[in-house]
This record gives sequence, structure tokens and C-alpha cells, in this order.
Amino acid sequence: MNGTCDRPTVTELRLSAFKSHRGAVFPLGPLTFLAGPSGSGKSSVLQAYEALARLGSGATLASAFPDPAGCVPERAEADAQGRRGFRIGCTVDGPAGPVRLDLAVQAEPELRVVGERLTSDGDTLLSTALRDPGRSTVQAAWHTAGAVPVTRAPLPDDRLGTALLPLRVAGKTEGQLRVLAAAEQVVVALRSVFACDPQPQRMREPVPPGQGRLRRGCDNLAEILSRTAEECTIRHARLVTAARAGCAGPVTALAAEELADGTLRAVVGRGERTPTPVARLGEGELRYLALALVLLTGPGVLAVDTVAEIPSALQTLTVLTDGFDRGLDRRQARELSALAAEMCRRGHIRLTGTVTDAGCARGVQGAAVVDLEP
Repeated sequence: MNGTCDRPTVTELRLSAFKSHRGAVFPLGPLTFLAGPSGSGKSSVLQAYEALARLGSGATLASAFPDPAGCVPERAEADAQGRRGFRIGCTVDGPAGPVRLDLAVQAEPELRVVGERLTSDGDTLLSTALRDPGRSTVQAAWHTAGAVPVTRAPLPDDRLGTALLPLRVAGKTEGQLRVLAAAEQVVVALRSVFACDPQPQRMREPVPPGQGRLRRGCDNLAEILSRTAEECTIRHARLVTAARAGCAGPVTALAAEELADGTLRAVVGRGERTPTPVARLGEGELRYLALALVLLTGPGVLAVDTVAEIPSALQTLTVLTDGFDRGLDRRQARELSALAAEMCRRGHIRLTGTVTDAGCARGVQGAAVVDLEP
């Protein structure tokens, strides 16, 4: 088993029936870019991945799928009872070997899980099915391998059963331990996900000081720059180097400047010249800075809900970013792709992103490009 498999990672995403995708399988490496024109379904892949991540963290279906009807495959017809739905899944590699999770969701007339399956080495470790539409539960059966080979019990129909298994399985028999190991592997991988969507307009505003974590929109950039400068000078210096390659004009420092009202604003040091507030930077420069910061930090700085009981050394942070090259010129996109490849090769993170122009990633060592057609 190689070092990567020692830490749970999602290595495959399946969209069996989701939005414009039917029977689609996407292999995911340490650095994977989904490329294609508008309408090819790139964003849908990341939406499904993020939804699974939210479910793995214990979120409800309604939270993971705020527009469930929009997830139903195009032109899908309702059955005689007016039911329509979608199906997604993933494979997680790790110490327990490859573990498959497949989920069937009813979107109409009401949102609920209608089937879930957790499998490993061809064995079904957990299966759920909607037996009584009048109840808000599914009938679950999980592998026991004791005096009773299978344990059956109801589970809520609005949550991922795999994420609930650690609370239900005693772990006394070899079979139960196998189920727990597989479920834990999937949950650890799904919870170690940070969905990033930098919002340049919000990044321009001053923020209160603190020791918070970088939010999805990176709007608290100044707060995090202040923190990284104090806590990790080596990575902060690496961030300055990255900024120098992606921002116009000289860059000698990145810092958070305290204003008269006590708030912080991010500034770019220009050597002997007066520092430039990041509010004056272009949108492409701000997105570049935010993504470089994400690549060079970690779960202790990013707002990601990892599994506290598992040491960070046994978890791999995965960054999801829709529009990795959005607003960037070719030089910036190429620099950022190279930085992502470097961090992924080190095992620091994994990244799955979408790009409109795959030219920024092709030829970059370690980057895999998956081309989608409209």
C-alpha cells in the first residue's frame, strides 16, 4: 500500500443520473482539472462532490441539495406515483482498500434517500431501502458476521446512513469492525473537503481582527494574512513569492494593516513605495492571491470540518474550486497550476477544479485533465 492510500481519499466520482450526466465516471487524482466549454457539466461534477462531502459531515439532504429538482437528469420522466430522483456515488481508497458508496435520492414529490449501498471487495457492508413511503425512515441492513450475520434497523431518510454507522455499530465482531473501518474511511475523506469560491468584491472590504479560518469566499483574506505571517513564516514567504509571479508590479510583502477603527485591510508591499491596498488590485489578481493562499495553508487555517478524532497526518485535505482559471490571464493560470501541482506532489493537498481553458494545466507535471463535451 502506498503512502497516498494510507490516508482516505476520494479517487472516483460517479454521476449515474445527475443533471446532464448519465453513467458518467470521473477518476480523481491528486490534481484533477475538469475542462470543457460552458454547458458541458463541469460545475455539476463539483456540485455532486460537494454535496457528498456535506452529507459525510452529517448535513441533511435539504442542506446538501438546496435545489433537488434541479439535480434530476434532464428529460427524466416521473413514475406512476410522480416520483423523480437522481443517483450519485464515489470510491474512497484508504487503509480499508477501495470502498464504494452509492446513493439514490428521490427529489420529487419529496426529498428523501431511497437507497444507499456501501461495498468493499464485492461485499455489501451497508444497504438501505425505502420500504414504507409513509414513514420518514429507510430500512437499513449492515454486515455483522457474528451469530446474526446481518443487523437490521431503521435510519433517517434525510441523512447519509454511512455517516451514522459509527453511532449504531458496536464494533464487537470482525464483521462489525470491517463495516466501521469502511464507513470511517468514507467519512474521513468526505469531511476533509474545502470548497473554495473566492469573491474579489468582498475581499476588498476591511475585516475585524481575529484568529478565524479562511472562509469559502476568502472575504476574510486580511485576517488570514495576519495569522499566517505570525504562525508560519516559511509558508508566508512562499506566498509572497507566488504573489510576485502573479501580480503586476513589484511585490516584496503581503500584510494586514490595522485601520483607525481597529479593522484590518490586506496590503501588498512594494519595497520603498507605499504599500498597495488589495482593494486596488484587479479581480484576477485577487482570485490568484486567494487561491495561492488556499494552496499554501492547510486544514488548521481553512474552514473545513475535519474529523477531530483522527490525526491530521492521516487526513488529506481536498480543495474543490469551480472556475480555477476564472478571471486569470494565461500567465497567472499557468503559475497557479504549477503551484497546485507542487503542493499536490508533496501530499499537502489534493485539488479538483474546473477550467475553461485547459491549456494552463496541460503539460504541468502531475496534473490530470478530464475533457467534457457539451
